[in-house]
Amino acid sequence: MIPSLMLLDAASLYFRAFYGVPESVTAPDGTPVNAVRGFCDMVARLVGERRPTRLVACLDLEWRPAFRVAALPSYKAHRVAGGELETAPAGIPEEVPAALAPQVPVLLEVLAAAGIATAGAEGHEADDVIGTLAAVERIDAVQVVSGDRDLMQVVREEPTPVRVIYVGRGLAKAETLGPAEVAAKYDVPVERAGTAYAELAMLRGDPSDGLPGVPGVGAKTAATLVSRFGSWAELRAAVADRSDPRLSAAVRTKLAVAAPYLAVVEPVVRVALDAPVKLDRPDALPAAPADPDRLAALAQRWGLGGSVDRLVAALAAAGQR
Repeated sequence: MIPSLMLLDAASLYFRAFYGVPESVTAPDGTPVNAVRGFCDMVARLVGERRPTRLVACLDLEWRPAFRVAALPSYKAHRVAGGELETAPAGIPEEVPAALAPQVPVLLEVLAAAGIATAGAEGHEADDVIGTLAAVERIDAVQVVSGDRDLMQVVREEPTPVRVIYVGRGLAKAETLGPAEVAAKYDVPVERAGTAYAELAMLRGDPSDGLPGVPGVGAKTAATLVSRFGSWAELRAAVADRSDPRLSAAVRTKLAVAAPYLAVVEPVVRVALDAPVKLDRPDALPAAPADPDRLAALAQRWGLGGSVDRLVAALAAAGQR
């Protein structure tokens, strides 16, 4: 078995589990546990099929970080309930459906009892945790599991390969994306596919994150622009240099009008590579639960038997390889 580090975008996965498994899946007392069961089943399947030797569930400790809001106040502003931020337990990224919010602490208890590492960084999102752990990895290949396209910016070949297992259409239709696949999918340069994808996102914008982008610049134009320049700084410098032939007059005008946005958006879109990440335990994939009695009690209390059994079985099988 080839050693690898799997980084789970936890919120991305449990949201998908919540919407993919009926709310009629409940604990004995009637409490919905569809997200917990769906998440456990996804992890069991990922362990069985992708065979990581290390595993970390990465958490949002701050779903709307102050440094991103300071740079761009519109960042995720439309997701703020009633126009004011609400506090939530660690691991819950934002306002969530009423039936999901109570399930997240239960899920974190299950992960702890199973012995699966979790990681977070104060003042940062899970994307930053993933970006940092991937950036500092120098031993094993990295597999990032997420339904968030933003994380395509972390793909690389060296010093260790980083691949994104994109589950935006569900785990059954997961795509494994490296630099070559991201370059082909978004028409960006393969030699810097990850950073170029982030630059494309800055130019194109993303309404789901409150990123306005550059008016009049869509995905196709954005891909053309990032392919013509070797870096974000080079592109921005060309906006002021009217002699640079790589920008047409029309596109230069659009970029010039958006200059205030272009000046601040980079740290909003790029994932942090130096977040203060803290793991709750070593990231080696456990062959057996860290606290089997606690895990069994949680499974009984919340009616998680089948899903927890499949997770434990997947961990045991992985430990025998």
